[in-house]
Amino acid sequence: MNLRQLEHLMALAEEGSFSRAAERMHLTQSALSRSLQGLEDELGARLIDRSGRRSTLTPLGEAVLARAQRIVLEAAEIERSAELLRQGEAGTIRVGLGSGPGALLMTPLLSHVAARYPEVRVAIARGSTELQVHQLRQRELDALVIDARRIAPAADLVIEPLTELRGGFVCRAGHPLAQREAVPFDELMRYPVATTPLSDEVARIFVAHYGPGADPARMAALVCEDVGSLLDAVRQTDAVFLGVVAAARAGIEAGELAELRMSPPLVAGARFAYVRLAGRTEAPVMQVLRRFVDERLRD
Repeated sequence: MNLRQLEHLMALAEEGSFSRAAERMHLTQSALSRSLQGLEDELGARLIDRSGRRSTLTPLGEAVLARAQRIVLEAAEIERSAELLRQGEAGTIRVGLGSGPGALLMTPLLSHVAARYPEVRVAIARGSTELQVHQLRQRELDALVIDARRIAPAADLVIEPLTELRGGFVCRAGHPLAQREAVPFDELMRYPVATTPLSDEVARIFVAHYGPGADPARMAALVCEDVGSLLDAVRQTDAVFLGVVAAARAGIEAGELAELRMSPPLVAGARFAYVRLAGRTEAPVMQVLRRFVDERLRD
């Protein structure tokens, strides 16, 4: 029995056809058949039910498949660990950034790595939390920096809390509400609210704080994962941004944007987390990302 035979069994189980599995493994159909027949001969039992147009696994085949998947994954991790030790602080940072972290970290991270670690490559993925978690599980990403409230705990994920950043409402400097000493929520609702998708927990906080009208399903008029696009819309219109105030820091300091003084003040914030796969060796180069996030992800 060898890893290639187990990989061939996995391919057949996923494709359901000797011809498609052989094509996927870059083999002739006869070569794939011989490989799997050798595995069956070694185990002394049938693993594959070859009757009908679709090849299916026998009960023993299903049991062998479950173990094969773990064995092949562990073998890949051994090879990856050896490669990571050879790389040291070189290699590639493959990270998914949520909406808030993306606005705060993406451009500074690219500039930081280019200036200080020219031997390091960076690949940043953006998108919904669900998509990024899928990419992490598929090993297309090595880590995520996302809103902790938008990810469900799971046995295969390590969720490390990072920090909580203050939330607030931000508008353009010339907005009718910008100079108000205190803005009641009812007056705010006369204008479109621009925000990223909010978790159920944050929704409950808003409703408890400002009443049923603060339910994001009713309150949010402009919803987008990209905070930069939301802030651009706020600069050009009377829309009001709801999110991490730090994401609007540059615009506030430049006098383009202003944080609204709400009555009562908003007490909710964004909790960010560093997420990685359990049991997966982390590349030494990921320490570059960890140090940078610790330094920059703050109010």
